[in-house]
Amino acid sequence: MEFQNHFKGHLYEQYIRMLHLNELYTEQEFNSFRQQARKYQIDMLSNNITSVHVIDCIGDYEPINHTGIVEKMGLSKAGITKISAKLLEMGFIMRSQLNNNRKEIYFSLTDKGRHVYRLHKELHKEKEERFYQFIESYSEAELQTIGKFMSDLVARAEEYSEGKFTINDDIKD
Repeated sequence: MEFQNHFKGHLYEQYIRMLHLNELYTEQEFNSFRQQARKYQIDMLSNNITSVHVIDCIGDYEPINHTGIVEKMGLSKAGITKISAKLLEMGFIMRSQLNNNRKEIYFSLTDKGRHVYRLHKELHKEKEERFYQFIESYSEAELQTIGKFMSDLVARAEEYSEGKFTINDDIKD
């Protein structure tokens, strides 16, 4: 029993360390993305990668309306409204109406937005290739265990983000 408790404690420490390293990695990754974007004379609007992900969503599904972005990204309507207003102002996206629906506003990428979209796709492709190289050394059984763990971890994170319970509830578990 003592081994199990010690091992669980070790796993928890590794989990917390991974969260901290992920924060640092995300910050470094976004700084690198910003440097790449500057090569195309594109200044990014904030220190938040979410705006780039909104550009990516619009690029994947254009023309897409506000509600579509909210549903695809799982963000609040207010958040998307704020981000899309900034993206419009900065010239990354444009608004339009479809011929058969004059009430609904749709978003598409401008040339400037398309540069950001392509750059983001390239960086994700590189990340994907590095990830596949990393997991190459694991057996199929190990990958299945890792896959189950990751699915459970993502489900838990989604529950947190949806406010189904708080971190204090986790302490009670």
